[in-house]
Amino acid sequence: MQKLGLTQSLQQKLSPQQIQFIKLLQIPTAELESRVEEELEENPALEEGKEEESEDITDDYEDTDTQQDEDLDVEDYLRDDDFSGYKMQGDGDNEDKEMPIAMHSTLNERLMDQLGFLRLDDRQYVIGKQLIGSIESDGYIRRDVDSIINDLAFSQNIDTDVDEVEEILRKIQDFDPPGIAARDLQECLLLQLERRPDDQNVDVYVAKKILGECFDEFTKKHYSKIMKKLDIEDEDYVKDAIELIRKLNPKPGGSSTGLVRTQYLIPDFILSNDNGELELSLNSRNAPELRVSRSYSEMLQAYDKSDKSDKKLKETVSFVKQKLDAAKWFIDAIKQRQHTLLNTMRAIVDFQYEYFLEGDESKLRPMILKDIANIINMDISTVSRVANSKAVQTDFGIFPLKYFFSEGIATDSGEDVSSREVKNELKMIIDEEDKKKPLSDDKLEKLLKAKGYNIARRTVAKYREQMNIPVARLRKEL
Repeated sequence: MQKLGLTQSLQQKLSPQQIQFIKLLQIPTAELESRVEEELEENPALEEGKEEESEDITDDYEDTDTQQDEDLDVEDYLRDDDFSGYKMQGDGDNEDKEMPIAMHSTLNERLMDQLGFLRLDDRQYVIGKQLIGSIESDGYIRRDVDSIINDLAFSQNIDTDVDEVEEILRKIQDFDPPGIAARDLQECLLLQLERRPDDQNVDVYVAKKILGECFDEFTKKHYSKIMKKLDIEDEDYVKDAIELIRKLNPKPGGSSTGLVRTQYLIPDFILSNDNGELELSLNSRNAPELRVSRSYSEMLQAYDKSDKSDKKLKETVSFVKQKLDAAKWFIDAIKQRQHTLLNTMRAIVDFQYEYFLEGDESKLRPMILKDIANIINMDISTVSRVANSKAVQTDFGIFPLKYFFSEGIATDSGEDVSSREVKNELKMIIDEEDKKKPLSDDKLEKLLKAKGYNIARRTVAKYREQMNIPVARLRKEL
């Protein structure tokens, strides 16, 4: 049985303008330029340039020939707009010119070139091509031989066996770069050492013995077990051999994966120290000069005074008004973005004022997102969007904003210090330790407590892992 009832609910929804502002706020400076260019291309009512003061253009319009408005067809207007983009400006002959593109050979292409120099028959060439296609970007073949044999049977209709495939694989492993087509790290390092003569080089001979017979002990840095197993009394032999192994390339395909892009960090803020007074400014790229098209504004005013009964004219008015509103919203969102960025950065500078004066990390105060959110009276999510993708240029380097946020650690004096200061102290202790007897996390905890930092062992382990420092056993050296 159906029933009718009334329910009352309260909902919060973001307006299109708020969504646009949030999206603009979280993108960095480099992406903002692309976003502005995209909007300029999509919205003809948006132009580059300083905003003009609003003037009364009614009189100017009334002096013009009204016959043009009567003959205006919205279809003609829309069709003309398709061809009035940025490509119509300047010399059109440049459109047909071809731009040269730098060519880079990929790892697969280089290996296929070398495969062509081998004297292989058609069957062997197909097997070699299948093997090269199985090589991953870091230079390894992680598919087992049986799977490759099945691939050849189903896709190439070639019936082969393990011996034939491994024979061709060994030929591919002689290609450049050294160590290519290895199936694991041990084989990769051995392939590189095999290209070095060991008849007159003790280091190469010992290195091959270590990788071939003591690889498990080598990965765990059990050097005493290696010396005992290989019956070596002089530890210098092992030390020199291990140093040689460390110079080998564990990812032979890593440097040959094709086009390498260099990314540059563009600061969103510029902070300078003028005789002890900090001056903050926004990168000029964050403040593009945009304005609403005057011609579109005049068009809307003219249509607004025309006959409203014409259906096509109504469509034209609706189109123009939509583009004008979108242009105004975009300009307002850009201005709001600038205002929010500056407010957030000023709060961070005031909070970390002592640090920004000299750049001394020991003067970094514990600071979390909530601290800045409370200062600028905004939501934590807004501060997070600013901190996660923005950077500031200072007199001592360019830093991402999230660099200045850290947890607080209590000291014996009852004060809170930044976790970054504790990490620096921890790194200094590890750098100065005896590498023959590296310090465990328990000993590191005691040393930090002796310096006044109340920190637990699991926190020491967490900070050590965040700095990519291995455990004591793996830091051991001869």
